Amino acid sequence: MMFNQRLVTIKPRLAMYSQSSLVRAPHPGLAKASRTLFCTLLAFMSLASPGARAQDEASEAAIRSIIADQVVAWDAGDGPRYAKHVAPDVSFTNLFGMVMYGAPAFEARHSQILSTFYKGTTKKHVVRRIRFVTPDVAIVDIDNEVHGVKTMPAGIVAPTDGVIKTQLMEVFARRKGEWWIEAYHNVDLKPSTASP
Repeated sequence: MMFNQRLVTIKPRLAMYSQSSLVRAPHPGLAKASRTLFCTLLAFMSLASPGARAQDEASEAAIRSIIADQVVAWDAGDGPRYAKHVAPDVSFTNLFGMVMYGAPAFEARHSQILSTFYKGTTKKHVVRRIRFVTPDVAIVDIDNEVHGVKTMPAGIVAPTDGVIKTQLMEVFARRKGEWWIEAYHNVDLKPSTASP
């Protein structure tokens, strides 16, 4: 008799767990929380996997390489090379507030400034942060300095120390395995707004 009572007690418990592939929680809210926690942990584990970290490191290295190449191109006064990695429909805002669209406009503007008031200047880029919004989109914040500035366009005072400091934000997107600059937004730092 005792054996039958135990069997009767076990059967309802087994039935409770066999109704779903997941273990049922005693309360519907807990079941939802358990599924959410499980999905979150699964997503985290996939992001924290060595393959994902290696991909992030490779992506970051590729982006940093493009940024380093921009410095080399600027220092050489090479507008076309400076524009080499901009997307065909790039959105570009310069430190004077001029907004332009497209790679041809970006290249033309940089060729112009590198042959006039920025001729002979050098650039220093310090990457402040690279944030991957998705595995194929990254926002890059750069502390940017242009050294050796002697003249500026009419109405703009050349800095007495010859250094223009800006905050440059570049938005990168990867297409067919290549990283492209989709947006380039440059804001000058006023003397009272030195970076923290």
